[in-house]
Amino acid sequence: MSHSFTPKVVTANALLEGDVVYLTNDDRWTRSLKDAVLLMDEADADLRLLQAQAQTGVIVGAYLADMQDGPDGPEPTHFREAFRRKGPSNYAHGKQEQF
Repeated sequence: MSHSFTPKVVTANALLEGDVVYLTNDDRWTRSLKDAVLLMDEADADLRLLQAQAQTGVIVGAYLADMQDGPDGPEPTHFREAFRRKGPSNYAHGKQEQF
C-alpha cells in the first residue's frame, strides 16, 4: 500500500539552549520557521533527516514535521508544531511575545 508524501521540515531542539530549530536550505539551523526549507521530496527529506541526526553536538531529537506552504514560508498542519514554534508555555516570554 503506497502513501502520499506531504511536505515536511526537519526540526529539532538546539542542544545547549533547548530552543526549537529548523533546517534551512543551506543546511544551517534557524529558530524561525519561515526560514526553514520545505521539503517536497520524500527521499530528500529522509536524507536531510539522517544528516541532521548526525549533528549530535549541535541538536537533539531531530524529526520530520508535516507542514504546508504558506505566504511567509512553511506553516504547521498540526497543533503540536504550531505550539512548539511559540516556545515555552509557562509564561509569555521570548518567541511567545511575538504571537
